[in-house]
Amino acid sequence: MHVPDGFFNAATSISAGVVAAAGVAVCLRGARRELDDRTAPMAGLVAAFVFAVQMLNFPVAAGTSGHLLGGALAAILVGPYTGVLCMAVVLLVQGVFFADGGLTALGVNITLMGLVTVLAGWGVFRLVTGLVRGQVVVAAFLAALVSVPVSALAFTLLFWIGGTAPIDVGTVAAAMGGVHLLIGIGEGLITAATVGAVLAVRPDLVYGAAGLAKPLVLRGADGSGTPVGEPEPAPAAPGALRPFLLGGVGVTLVLAGLVSFFASSSPDGLEAVAEDKGFIDRAADHLFGSWALADYGEVGGIPVGVAGVIGVGLVLVLTGAVAYAARSRNQIKV
Repeated sequence: MHVPDGFFNAATSISAGVVAAAGVAVCLRGARRELDDRTAPMAGLVAAFVFAVQMLNFPVAAGTSGHLLGGALAAILVGPYTGVLCMAVVLLVQGVFFADGGLTALGVNITLMGLVTVLAGWGVFRLVTGLVRGQVVVAAFLAALVSVPVSALAFTLLFWIGGTAPIDVGTVAAAMGGVHLLIGIGEGLITAATVGAVLAVRPDLVYGAAGLAKPLVLRGADGSGTPVGEPEPAPAAPGALRPFLLGGVGVTLVLAGLVSFFASSSPDGLEAVAEDKGFIDRAADHLFGSWALADYGEVGGIPVGVAGVIGVGLVLVLTGAVAYAARSRNQIKV
């Protein structure tokens, strides 16, 4: 659901840019409480994984595809503040290096795909885990499922307010909400599978699962149960993360470098709705549209897998640098 240049007027683009910048600034401060020697490298891996899986468009309806947004997944794995930072880096790299999402629309994309998906996804996740303690994977599925149509409806409202084409807001909202609900099902399945896999291997690395283990219950002879405290498992030393991180990077490179060749070529949900509702012609050419990596290498004749590996490397390095910088400021302050 990357918004191109030309969809929004200057006032709306600038306003969204201000909101996005303020949100990222708040999250930079908030991430200091989430980042340490374990979670800083995890943030880089999560952002790179989101970038890779976003390349894997999957069919959702006749002639329409969808892809992971990733805000809910990032929030559950590394925390909501750090999750927004991960999404901001992914969207920045996509917009600048791959011409995926407009440069003037970068603030819109960070607001919709970063702030909105993280807020909606994290809110649903905390609500579900509060009601049904310990059901982290179920909560992850529902959080991701809800975050996608919420973001799509937020786009519709924003386009109604400051878009460059008149729309029937009800009709576009129904179209955007319907197709992105289907995409949300795919998002939920990917998010649940990923969170479940990390929980099975390194549960201490799932930020959203902290403190959600079911309490130990001692059963008496009469069958009555008394809950007792159970200490949280001690986090592993930073060096013990290396096998997990290397494995995660390996999986991410396989997705970006190999599986990406099999992604659906059908237009995604936003593009399909824009074509159907008659405002696709408002999209403007990207400033870096002739760059060799534009459209994930198609413009420069670079295989999509090679472009994907380059993107994974860029996102991994940039997000890791941001995460370590935030962590370092926290350590200096303490």
